[in-house]
Parts: sequence; structure tokens; C-alpha cells
Amino acid sequence: VRRMLADTRATALVDDFASQWLQLGRVRGVVPDADVFYEFDENLRADMERETLLFLESQLREDHGLLDLLTADYTFVNERLARHYGLVGIYGERFRRVTLDDDHDSRGGLLGHASLLTLTAYPTRTSPVLRGKWLLDNILGMPPSPPPADVPALEENHGAAAPRSVRERMEQHRANPACAVCHRVMDPPGFALEHFDAIGRWRDTDETGAPVDAAGTLADGTPVGGPATLRHALLAQEQSFVRTVTEKLLTYAVGRSVEYYDQPAI
Repeated sequence: VRRMLADTRATALVDDFASQWLQLGRVRGVVPDADVFYEFDENLRADMERETLLFLESQLREDHGLLDLLTADYTFVNERLARHYGLVGIYGERFRRVTLDDDHDSRGGLLGHASLLTLTAYPTRTSPVLRGKWLLDNILGMPPSPPPADVPALEENHGAAAPRSVRERMEQHRANPACAVCHRVMDPPGFALEHFDAIGRWRDTDETGAPVDAAGTLADGTPVGGPATLRHALLAQEQSFVRTVTEKLLTYAVGRSVEYYDQPAI
């Protein structure tokens, strides 16, 4: 196995498994609104995906523990992606490994990757629901139930009325008891990532100009208020995270969904 992993062809494990587990391949089909995110282009899209693949490959080849996927204090950037992240002193198209300082510790681990933040957003704005659902499914292995068929979509900002923040609109949405059951689980981890906009840039104000409110309480009662506190909350769910990655890897390995009789192996 060590000899096989040392071969360059072993990168297929990273490329294919990352696309299946993290849904990373979906970032190629994401089309942020050009009027809102005019900085986004195909080069940036490719750089985002490249960062995540290089990070996962380094985790595999250096034999890190699974929790390092959430806590690593480094990433891979070139000049274009570094500028997107606000990192200075990085020049050229070549990707290089950089250690994240205290000012950029929010980028630590997978949760700070623009690729994953972009594919869990809408073309014009962020979505705490999409990000929360993605975390529950792919990190904690607790996917929420599908929404009822008659649940209305989140009301968008239209007309002359003062624009409302995503949080304000979500609070109105959750007033429906049928919506609240799932949203009280999905929304808090999604709101904890609201400091990242729809293409993964750090921000202090949202689309309406209001200060970002990343505070919330997870389903188990843990308070969170941003990427750092969310990361610590997820680490407290170590068993769920490790089990989820193991199940996703077994699914990839055998080419089918896991069943009850796979549980002893898992």
C-alpha cells in the first residue's frame, strides 16, 4: 500500500474521492452573478479547486490525522488566490504552501476553502441553509430530511422596501413550524460561515450593508459565532466526523451505498 500511494497515479484517490465526498466537482458548474461578483472568472474558479486538491493530497501523503482536515494551519495559493484571501507577499501563477497567521486563521482547514464556500452559495448571495446542510451531510453525517413539498422559497429582496438581511428573512421563514424543525438544525452552522461571501471572500458586512451576524446555537446547545468557534464545535463531534469520512471513503471504495451490515467494518 505504501508503494502504491507513493506512485503519482495515487492522486486519483484525491481527485475522485474529493469530488464524491465534498462534491468539489460541482464548483465547475457554479456561475456567480457577474454583476455582483465581477472579480470572479474561470482562472479563479480553477485556482479554488486546485487549492483544495493540493491540500487533500498533502494531508494524505504526509499521513495526517483526519481531524487535521478541519484544523490545518496551512493552505496552497498562487498570487490570484492569495489576493482573493487578502494574503500578501505571494507572486506568480505557481502554487505554494503557506502557513496561515493569526490574522487569517479563519482559513484553516477545509471550512475556509473558497471552493467549498462558493459551491454552497447562490449566484447572488450566501445561503446559510446550503452551507449548513452541506456541513451536516458531509462533515457530521447527519443529513436533514428533505423539505415538505409545500414549503415556500425564501423571500428575496425586491421593490422599494429597505432590503433585509438573510438572517431577517430566515427568521421570517422559520416562523412556519414546518420549516423550523429542520432549519433550527441547519441554519446555525451556516450562519457561522456568514463572514465568507458567496465566492469565499472575508467580509464584515453582508449584501445589504448590515454588519454580519454569525452568532447562533447548534442543535446540541453549543454557541458559535464564526469559523473558529464552529471549528471547535465540530472537533467536539470527533466521532461523528471520523465515522462520516470513513463511510464516505467506503462508499467510494466499493462503489455502493453503505448498508447496516457494513457497520462492523466501519
